[in-house]
Amino acid sequence: MDVSFLGGPLPQRGVGVVAPFDFALDRELWRWVPDEVSLHLTRTPFVPVEVSLDLARLVSEHETLHDAVRALCAIAPEVVAYACTSGSFVGGVAGERAMCAAMTQAGELPSLTTSGALLDALREIGARRIAVVTPYTKSVTDSLEEYLGEAGITVTGRAYLGLTRHIWKVPYRDVVDMARQAVVGAADALFISCTNLPTYDVIPQLEAELRMPVLSANQVTMWAALRAIGERAVGPYQALLDPAARRGPAGMAGPAGPTGDPAEPVAGAMDHLVGPVEPVVIPSVPLTDPAPSLPLPEPEAALAGPPTAPDGEPGSAGGGPDSAFGSGMGDAPYRDESGGNTPTV
Repeated sequence: MDVSFLGGPLPQRGVGVVAPFDFALDRELWRWVPDEVSLHLTRTPFVPVEVSLDLARLVSEHETLHDAVRALCAIAPEVVAYACTSGSFVGGVAGERAMCAAMTQAGELPSLTTSGALLDALREIGARRIAVVTPYTKSVTDSLEEYLGEAGITVTGRAYLGLTRHIWKVPYRDVVDMARQAVVGAADALFISCTNLPTYDVIPQLEAELRMPVLSANQVTMWAALRAIGERAVGPYQALLDPAARRGPAGMAGPAGPTGDPAEPVAGAMDHLVGPVEPVVIPSVPLTDPAPSLPLPEPEAALAGPPTAPDGEPGSAGGGPDSAFGSGMGDAPYRDESGGNTPTV
């Protein structure tokens, strides 16, 4: 049957994706995928735990990965990607490698994770000193920094929201605000962590303002998965995906300053998109969000407060709250360039 009049044959190539049960950005993942490739997603089983180190460990257990990969094998993808940053860095570099080995063994096909893809992407662009943005609590952000340190990557500055749920509802304006706060010192690049944090449209805009490559969790995951099967991710004006963008108008590194270091970012370059930046107050004029923004925090959650775990993480009984993130629902972005000290709001 000739289907050319319907737009050509159906995609013949496939990428399998294992995502946490609360992953909500399927639509964003697809934006990096060329027309001739299809994504096949499966999710880990639900567990009644909020975003925390405990959750990261639960959604990355080898038995869980084995079952998910075996389910994907029914549709024969060419590669499997584990799309969760915290779940793939919580065990350190050795833990990430063990996850890849477990997935490869389960499906007998190439496998990768978001955190492993991040290290590959940093090597690709030659970055060893990076700024970090996360939606996580302090303890989860600390774990990311430890993982990067193991791999020889220095974190020059960071900002995080302290969220324990509903991360996919964070609007672009919050991501931009955190990025501006995190980029201090001589960073080679910025990394926006968490596959549940929307980033596709904001990447080229941040690169133009900050004069450096901007990587995100979903971006590096799709870049690595597609590269593994000989395909290229679709991301115009994103430095990782488009070599021309590294030499584009932003130049990735502005004119050198008096000390030879790259010049400071162009002040106000994105203010027409997000409004003037305040230290804590979220700008009132947002970028075009990928979905309607819902109010944070929710009244019920703010009144009740999150359950807590023995290590101070929300999610299970015992212990006290982590003093670094207040209600756990992202009261305001935190800037933390000290590499672990409790931020002030």
